[in-house]
Amino acid sequence: MSFDTIIRNGTVVTASDTFRCDVGIRNGRITAMAENLHVADEIIDASGLYVMPGGIDSHVHLAQPSGDGIVMADDFASGTLAAAFGGNTTIMPFCLQEKGSTLREALKAYHAKAEGECFVDVSFHIIVTDPTGHVLGQELPALVADGYTSIKVFMTYENLRLRDDEILATLESARTSGAMVMVHCENEDAIRFLIGRHEANGEHAPKFHATSRPIAAEREATHRALSLAEIVDTPIVIVHVSNREAMEEIQRARARGSKVAGETCPQYLMLTAGDLDATELEGAKFVCSPPPRDAESQIACWEGLQNGTFDLFSSDHCPFRYDDDAGKLNEKGKRSFRWIPNGIPGVETRLPILFSEGVGKGRIDLNRFVALSSTNHAKLYGLYPRKGTIAIGSDADIALWDPNKTVIISNDILHHGADYTPYEGLEVTGWPVRMMLRGKTVTDGEALVAAKGLGTYLARASSTSV
Repeated sequence: MSFDTIIRNGTVVTASDTFRCDVGIRNGRITAMAENLHVADEIIDASGLYVMPGGIDSHVHLAQPSGDGIVMADDFASGTLAAAFGGNTTIMPFCLQEKGSTLREALKAYHAKAEGECFVDVSFHIIVTDPTGHVLGQELPALVADGYTSIKVFMTYENLRLRDDEILATLESARTSGAMVMVHCENEDAIRFLIGRHEANGEHAPKFHATSRPIAAEREATHRALSLAEIVDTPIVIVHVSNREAMEEIQRARARGSKVAGETCPQYLMLTAGDLDATELEGAKFVCSPPPRDAESQIACWEGLQNGTFDLFSSDHCPFRYDDDAGKLNEKGKRSFRWIPNGIPGVETRLPILFSEGVGKGRIDLNRFVALSSTNHAKLYGLYPRKGTIAIGSDADIALWDPNKTVIISNDILHHGADYTPYEGLEVTGWPVRMMLRGKTVTDGEALVAAKGLGTYLARASSTSV
């Protein structure tokens, strides 16, 4: 039997097993896993490397409208390029329904942005901001049938948030149509009150972004989202959890029998609110929501990754340029934290940070790394087993990892469109040295091998894991 490609001498790692074998690839899929595979057009020697499923980042913002005069730093070309160099083979960006438009109109616009631009595969979540009867009763069920099987709702940001009754109606529509619902949990009314108090006191620096969005505002909204989901018996995902108190709400909901998945991100492991208190306006680089917390919250989030409270480790990549009047330092942003665009870059550094800080420091094992970085994303969002594992019949989406390669993270070596990384100077050990999408090499060490447009759009099934 001959193959297009054989990966030889590597250690294969899945979410459940670690073993030595060769991997044979034909027509973009894994077709053999055995010792001593021989005949292929290309043989890759993976001696000393881990052979892992490509990363799946299920929480990414690209080319998203972000307010008057504000421009996101990554389009689909730069964002997927950065994802590829970070060891990812699939990302899931958000498609924003602007108020007054339909979901179909929003999807048409986003598909046009992505068409022919992607270095990795993509699949959209739909942000619902205008849950009319037509949207929930007709559009959403039809879109789920077409493979758009996840939506997101916000409890914060005045132009995005839904009222509780709108959330309930959206959850009920999702339950009957088979869509998974992601929820951004922060109490907007509390945040607006605290912003007003800070501004009345003349407190405008970036550090006040963190104190205007305290843990209590996230905890309360998390409890409320879980309660609303319980009322209509709908599974949900609580995204970008930053602290122990919100984690405990997830744990209590599960104890009551609720179906809920949890997600956290690198910023809640590596940054704190103190980073927003940098000199001048440097703190603007770290403004994201929920904001980074404190050292105790970092410990809690690691515990959540270890004990299963968190099913997903995502980047929440939401990039803006720092020194740019269309980015963090726009004219209004210079005057008050409330106008600094919320979000930080991270799609390229997500996996090296988790590998180095998690596997390298003994917090999680290799199999848990694969589950958190790839397999659980595929299962939760309807891509498994086509994606998220190394198995016969799966797409040959493979990342080769050198566990001993040490890299100092610097914006100079990254490929996103932002002009900074919040992890500047962080030393990590463990780095993806080759990434293959459906058997074709996209990145090989520091070199880009594939042409733009190799990545395709993925329709998905409904979730079966929550």
